[in-house]
Amino acid sequence: MERGKGLTFVGDSRIKKYDKPKLNRDYSEFPGRTEEFYPDFLLKEWITGAVFLIGFLCLTVAHPAPLERVADPTDTGYIPLPDWYFLFLYQILKYTYASGPFNVIGAVVIPGIAVGALLLAPWLDNNKERHWKKRPVAAATMLLACGLIFYTTWESVAYHDWETQDAQGQIVFSNLDTEDPVFDDLIRTNCTSCHGGELTGGSGPNLVTAELSEEAVNSFVTNGSGEMPAFEGQLTEDQIQAISEYVANLEEVPRDDAQNTGDEGE
Repeated sequence: MERGKGLTFVGDSRIKKYDKPKLNRDYSEFPGRTEEFYPDFLLKEWITGAVFLIGFLCLTVAHPAPLERVADPTDTGYIPLPDWYFLFLYQILKYTYASGPFNVIGAVVIPGIAVGALLLAPWLDNNKERHWKKRPVAAATMLLACGLIFYTTWESVAYHDWETQDAQGQIVFSNLDTEDPVFDDLIRTNCTSCHGGELTGGSGPNLVTAELSEEAVNSFVTNGSGEMPAFEGQLTEDQIQAISEYVANLEEVPRDDAQNTGDEGE
C-alpha cells in the first residue's frame, strides 16, 4: 500500500494546546495614541536631548568649574574632598572603626560588601513578584541603603569646615621666588609641609597674606606658637633670620599684575 494513503493522523493529547499569538496590528488603527518611530518619535527625542544639552551648556558657562591652585605633593596639610556623590564614603572614613588602623574596613570591606550584595541580588532574592510590598527583604534592604547614604552625605556636608576647604585651594598670586637658595635650602624643607608648597596655607596659615614682620617671623620660628613647633636648636640663628626675611618680604600680587609679569617673562 502506498505510504500514508488511507491513514488518519491522531493528535497527541500530551502536548499542551496553545493559541497562536496575535500579530501586532498596524499603528494606524490607533489614531492619536501611537506614531511612527521615524521621523515622528525620533524627532521628539532629538529635540528633548537638544534642549537639555543647551541648558547644561548654559549652566557650565554661568557656573564654571571651581579650579584650585596647582597640586602640591609636599603639602601634607591639604585636605582633599571628593565630589558630592562620594561624600557618604568620605564620611564613613571618619568613623572610629573605619579610619586609622581600621582604614581598610572603611575603604575596602564596607564598599566591597555593598558591591557584592548588588552583584548577588538576583540570587539573594529570587522572588518573582514585582511589587515592592510583596518583596519585603529587597525593599527593606534598598530603603536602608538609601537612608544610610542620605544620612552620611548630609552629615559630611553639615559638619565639614567649608571655609578652610575653600581657603586652602584658592589661587593666590604672590612674589614667591622658588629659585631663591633660601627657598630650596630652608623654606621647602621646613615650611611647605604645613604652609603649602606656595606658602598659601595648609594645616598652617597663609604666609603670603599674613603680612608678618621679620621680628614676628623670627619669634614664631624660634619659639613656636600653638601647633607650630619651635626650631631653636634645629636651625642656626642665621638660618632663622634668612627664613624671617624671606617670609616677611612675601606679599600678594594682584591677578592682573601677576599675569602681566608672567607674559613679560615668557
